[in-house]
Amino acid sequence: MKRNHLIPREKSKKVIYLDPRGRGVGEKHYGARALYVLAVLCALYCVGIGLFVGFGSYFFLIWGAIAAFCAAWGWILTHKSVQERIPRWIRMTFCGLVAAGILLLLILEGMIFGQFGAKAEAGADYVIILGAQWKTTGPSYVLQKRLDKAIEYLNANPETKVIVSGGQGYNEPVSEAEGMKGYLADAGIDPERILAEDASTNTTQNLIYSGELLNKSEDSVVVVTNNFHMFRALAIAKKQGYLHVEGLSAGTFPLTVPNNLLREAFGIVKDFMANNL
Repeated sequence: MKRNHLIPREKSKKVIYLDPRGRGVGEKHYGARALYVLAVLCALYCVGIGLFVGFGSYFFLIWGAIAAFCAAWGWILTHKSVQERIPRWIRMTFCGLVAAGILLLLILEGMIFGQFGAKAEAGADYVIILGAQWKTTGPSYVLQKRLDKAIEYLNANPETKVIVSGGQGYNEPVSEAEGMKGYLADAGIDPERILAEDASTNTTQNLIYSGELLNKSEDSVVVVTNNFHMFRALAIAKKQGYLHVEGLSAGTFPLTVPNNLLREAFGIVKDFMANNL
């Protein structure tokens, strides 16, 4: 672009040239570049997590929305004429809301990480395994991690009974409780030790209905779930009156950690608003 076709604009003691769309020629837009990079990363992650999850859950689409948001914000930052058309109060309100949202997210993630590596004492009366998707081929990855962690504990504590908790979703061939019971039995856990709760459809119901199979005020209970889910699970259990409850964290697939952490933050807000925590 030739300089004689540009319009000079005074800024401090130097001249900044604007192209016809109001962009400063030669200006460094580091913020916009960072947003574009973030947009690309989020878009790639959206595709990757979608393929990994197998579209059993559509929450991963939020990463596509974040990518579009970052790209749009970056575009606005590189077009000063567009910025100038937006009232200042709207820009300030927008930035304030984004900052507040990021701060809230950081607080929630800190709470989640606080229970990420939860370990339980030996000799509990009951173990409760919280359900997750059961596929036609068997347990989903997150559920298998929960089951394997519970099996370790049950083998080390032969007197402990186990409650498998989870109903049947629209895309599940059997109830999660039935699938888990068979998995534990195949792993050598005595069926007499296994109690099944097959009516629940969410974490709160898992703990409400499982609580009917034991004495919440006297029995010691270990809740087994994935690390990212542990904070909310224990908070709900205490809300439901479990007086002697601990957590035993199972791992998860590294690729899904960002998606799980973001989803869990939304879950905490949802359960807080529903007075489940």
